[in-house]
Amino acid sequence: MRFSDHFRNRLTHTLEVSQIARTVASALGLSADLVESLALVHDIGHPPFGHAGERKLNELMGARGGRFNHNLHALRIVEHFEQRYIGFEGLNLTFEVREGIVKHSRDYNAAEFPELSEYLLELRPPLESQLIDWVDEIAYNTADLDDALEANLLDVEALCREVPFFGEYYAKVESEHGEARPKLKFNEALRHVLDHLASDLIANTERMVRDSRAQSVADIRHAPARLARFSERARGQNAQLKGFLFSHIYNHPLITEDCKRSIQCLEELFGFYLQQAGSMPELYEEMSRTSARHIVVCDYIAGMTDQFLLRQHHEHVNASAAGLPSTGRAQQLE
Repeated sequence: MRFSDHFRNRLTHTLEVSQIARTVASALGLSADLVESLALVHDIGHPPFGHAGERKLNELMGARGGRFNHNLHALRIVEHFEQRYIGFEGLNLTFEVREGIVKHSRDYNAAEFPELSEYLLELRPPLESQLIDWVDEIAYNTADLDDALEANLLDVEALCREVPFFGEYYAKVESEHGEARPKLKFNEALRHVLDHLASDLIANTERMVRDSRAQSVADIRHAPARLARFSERARGQNAQLKGFLFSHIYNHPLITEDCKRSIQCLEELFGFYLQQAGSMPELYEEMSRTSARHIVVCDYIAGMTDQFLLRQHHEHVNASAAGLPSTGRAQQLE
């Protein structure tokens, strides 16, 4: 699946999150610019192979007394790794954007994460930040269904049966456009699902804010719980959708076997760079002279695309296993 141009990648997913997020923010009268910034940056800390890659890097770092978290890594990218200015490291981002990178999907305890103390961990983030995780779910759940159909992995009848609210929309489309091509009917039903979830997020967030009597950003920050979320009904519907995806798509043998091979490549490449001095680009080798090598290796791998990692694995690990000379120092990232 990963070699086809017809499936989403991290960039196209980010654009979809951004589009939905701006729509929701506009309907709620929030800062569309802040929401768009957070949508565009929400996934930059993800390593190759998404959450599976994140778990493996966290495991590898945990064995060495560290950890890997994609939100915290995203913050390191924008605060330290990006080099655009003479006077300081990182990007010239506002506090609210940097705070949202950290807090958009969860709360952090200051005792456990003292390095994040400047980000008001005892307070809720603004609504713009609170929206991102829900919009992310809308985008990837609907997109993954679409990609699964394109990959011939999706049984639409089973989807209609096991996710009743999708089935209701599909039945409505079927009754009104029975002669349309099946893919177009599926597209129309999926569009209704996306619209339903986004509309519920807007309406329920409005209700939560109204019921809390919040009148300012300070009130939002001091609320006892986050105020942006689906209604209970929509949360249940979204959970059904996620459950179906896990049961029928994410745990499909074709997907799980491919994922296992990819994660094995990540682990083996991590070990190769850790043991082979001079195997990374000069910038990273230079960093490893003043920082623990396993941290630098983790940072290097976390910045790779899926395909770049697989090529590096083939050129270094596979060559070494076959007794062939490596192709030399690792390439700079594309």
